Amino acid sequence: MRKMDVGSGLIAVGAGLAIAGAGIGTAWAQKEIGAAAIGATAENEKMFIRGIVYMVVPETIVLFGLIIAWFLVGKI
Repeated sequence: MRKMDVGSGLIAVGAGLAIAGAGIGTAWAQKEIGAAAIGATAENEKMFIRGIVYMVVPETIVLFGLIIAWFLVGKI
């Protein structure tokens, strides 16, 4: 088993926080957008595709968090 120094441990914690923060932010955004998309679709069926597109946009936040975590873990 390989021993980790304090710096490597802090990098690992930072990578975890990057993923957790991005996941929480995305969940919060998708909750709000999803509720609005369902309401818009209930009033007008043509809004369904636009709602789906808007639901995909916050997923980029998680991808950015994953990329940051990838770069951080690469430093260990």
